[in-house]
Amino acid sequence: MIHPDNFSFTDMAQWLDDKRVTEIECLVPDLTGVPRGKILPRDKFGEDKGMRLPQAVMAQTVTGNYPDSSDVSDILTDYDPDMLLRPDSSTACLVPWTQDDPTAQVIHDCFFFDGSPVDFAPRSVLRRVMGLYEGLGLAAVVAPELEFYLTARNTDPDIPLHPPVGRSGRSETSRQAYSIDAVNEFDPLFEDLYDYCDLQGLEVDTLIHEVGAGQMEINFLHGDPLKLADRVFYFKRTVREAALRHNMYATFMAKPMANEPGSAMHVHQSVIDTKTKLNVFTKPDGTASDAFRHYIGGLQKYLPAATIFFAPYVNSYRRIVKHGAAPINIQWGHDNRTVGIRIPDSEPAARRVENRVIGVDANPYVAIAATLACGYLGLVNKIEPLPEFRGSAYNTDFQLPRGLHEALTEMRDAPELHEVLGKRFVTLYAAVKEEEYAEFMKVISPWEREHLLLHV
Repeated sequence: MIHPDNFSFTDMAQWLDDKRVTEIECLVPDLTGVPRGKILPRDKFGEDKGMRLPQAVMAQTVTGNYPDSSDVSDILTDYDPDMLLRPDSSTACLVPWTQDDPTAQVIHDCFFFDGSPVDFAPRSVLRRVMGLYEGLGLAAVVAPELEFYLTARNTDPDIPLHPPVGRSGRSETSRQAYSIDAVNEFDPLFEDLYDYCDLQGLEVDTLIHEVGAGQMEINFLHGDPLKLADRVFYFKRTVREAALRHNMYATFMAKPMANEPGSAMHVHQSVIDTKTKLNVFTKPDGTASDAFRHYIGGLQKYLPAATIFFAPYVNSYRRIVKHGAAPINIQWGHDNRTVGIRIPDSEPAARRVENRVIGVDANPYVAIAATLACGYLGLVNKIEPLPEFRGSAYNTDFQLPRGLHEALTEMRDAPELHEVLGKRFVTLYAAVKEEEYAEFMKVISPWEREHLLLHV
């Protein structure tokens, strides 16, 4: 299980011994959300020994390359220095699929050798934003909802993906939104998945079948932003492993199949007063507060600039299209799933905002930090929102970037967002995305060969 915050390294060492752990997976989420790190034998794992990784680990593209620019050289330096990793004991849990050879996993934080946190590491960025809320006497609360696809195994990237075969021996051929029977097709997988999640203390809540063929959604209970980002990080590893053990893939691509809806990571968010423990979005009489309006105003103003953190890959923008079950706008509305900022129906004490722009391919630490940063700027600058949108917003004009390059341009024109997230992080992140875009532009797609080869 994931342990409480007061679970010390000494407690963890005793827990490792009690569980007869033989090795530890020391994990660090990089900018893409990929787990990096080292696997150590139990006797080599100790607080006093320290573990190191190159700082450049944080600057890898999703293909494993590195950006080459003077801005990045200024941040990482030319001599490829190390950073020191320290385990966060509260994240220690067993790896559920290694029960025959007990293995633990622990998420680590990254530090420079002067003791300061590595400011461009994703966990550091989220902690930075949470610290800004703490400075106002506030604390953010989030609840992510993750959509993902189960697909048949596919070892050839040139062949399109297809839904997997379920217990009936057949693949889904039509959309089965909210179908219980369609979920039950994969009961053996989900039984394993829930067992794995329980063993890690991930506190997953509802499971539903989403709109797409083979598309599922898992909701998490609300809580502390860093804890929820850790749980999402672990969950992605877990569902991929569970799927492989049932001869299928689980994918968190934003748009894995051309004729099916994309997958989102909707993030519900509210803010509490740390002294009173009350939701600042609601006044004592139960009506919406100024803080609620200003939070929405901050999201509306900065969502376009923050889209690069919510839609980090070229594939991400295949999801953000008209009539694709994803928002294309920054409108807000009560219980309206066609807008980018939905206000779910709730009791006054649970008043919250749902960011529906975020794709499930986003790094959970970065995406949660960015959406909270937008809301923070709304709170401190008292940004008023546009009037509530009523009706379907699917036919409105695009208010979000249409592609990765446009999203980078939008982000560069928002210096206030850079200040909140950290300038060095933003610089490094942008350089990684520029490199990924340049790599993508070297690829000739089947569409180009189909329509251009003999016709232009």
